[in-house]
Amino acid sequence: MKVILTKDVKGMGRAHAEVEVSDGYALNFLIPKKLAVPATKVALKEAEVRRTQAMQRSAVDAALLSQSIEALADAHITITVKANEKGHLYDAVGEPEILKATKEQAKVELPEGVIKLERPFKEVGTFDVPVSSAETFGKFSITIQAE
Repeated sequence: MKVILTKDVKGMGRAHAEVEVSDGYALNFLIPKKLAVPATKVALKEAEVRRTQAMQRSAVDAALLSQSIEALADAHITITVKANEKGHLYDAVGEPEILKATKEQAKVELPEGVIKLERPFKEVGTFDVPVSSAETFGKFSITIQAE
């Protein structure tokens, strides 16, 4: 059975793609969970329109993200948190705190999910924060200091 995916499905394909799956998988899993719709002529046309819109939207998002990364490269972001005398933080600094600091200090609003930290920062110091989304990559620096 041919279906059109409405969302990205791991191991199957991206949203708005037409895929061939077994009837049982489509009828018992994909369609009831609203992960796919049957591939009718109308649905195929709608999927093509949505695919085009998604590509245009991602191009605009990539341009905005690259502008934001350039603005953050020049900015000096400082986050002040409680730490002990050895420089270890009582609470880790992760993506939410970094997003808040960039919005307040540099007036740059990054979308959620673009900051790619291996793990939250747990010490005072200056760190590089990697940023990526689709094909746009970059980094900026933050300074974490004790109160």
